[in-house]
Amino acid sequence: MKNMENTLSASATSRSISSPHHWTRRIPVYILVLLFCITTAFPVYWMILSVFQPVKYSLQYPPPLFPQAFDLTPFNEIFSGKDTAQRVDVWIANSIVLATITTFICTGLAILGAYALSGKRWRGQGLFGLMLLMTQMLPEALIVIPLYATIDKLHLKDSLVTLALVDTAFVLPICIWILKNVFDTIPYEIRDAALVDGCTRMQMLWRIMLPISAPGLVAVGVVAFFHAWNEYLFAASLIGNRKLYTAPVGLGSMISMIDTPIDKLMAGGLLFSIFPVIFYLLVQRYIVAGLSAGAVKG
Repeated sequence: MKNMENTLSASATSRSISSPHHWTRRIPVYILVLLFCITTAFPVYWMILSVFQPVKYSLQYPPPLFPQAFDLTPFNEIFSGKDTAQRVDVWIANSIVLATITTFICTGLAILGAYALSGKRWRGQGLFGLMLLMTQMLPEALIVIPLYATIDKLHLKDSLVTLALVDTAFVLPICIWILKNVFDTIPYEIRDAALVDGCTRMQMLWRIMLPISAPGLVAVGVVAFFHAWNEYLFAASLIGNRKLYTAPVGLGSMISMIDTPIDKLMAGGLLFSIFPVIFYLLVQRYIVAGLSAGAVKG
């Protein structure tokens, strides 16, 4: 017993002696992490700095890394323009409408698609799920021309609803798979008990499975929202009316070969970035729970 105590005390002493050396060996790792954080955060810092100081300081060489003066003129200019087609707040409002429509449509269709893949076994189910997932390998640029020709023939251009349907078609497969994994974690005993109690399959889906799968629904909604919020190619191709421009297309239209208003562009980019960050912070814990659902079964 005494030998064991001596051994434990000796090991504790050796750990206490070696702990400073163990900490010093991690210094290179801490330095690399710090450099990575600085590299990641610097573009955001530079955007904020370029917004709140006069543009002449941002164009200096070498540019100052700390604010030399404060000027809120860019915000006044992007909000108070007489032409509503040139105002960033109108573009952001269009992006909010587009992302909201896409989120609701995609979430509703993903519920039905995920339940079809998870709730009942049928012939060709695995092949259908694989083909659904393989659609994500199809690049948007490959079909933008035939898609534009089809929508132009149907006279459906310059419509946020049409654009929302197109965005839904591209993000829906991954949303179905996310929600399918969530549904797979619900024990079949619970489903069978609901059917025995007299629920139809749609009632079981609505009253039993969806409340249990709430984090997964939030995750699907966030994926659809961010896809529509950041989408550029289809928005630039299908929307020609400047009053219906989404924020990515509107901000892109400010860039020209002759004159690019850097201060206005940075101010609009800052506002465009704030909304999804706030939205993500509000639903962060649900996203983690929803995306990790189905990773471990049993």
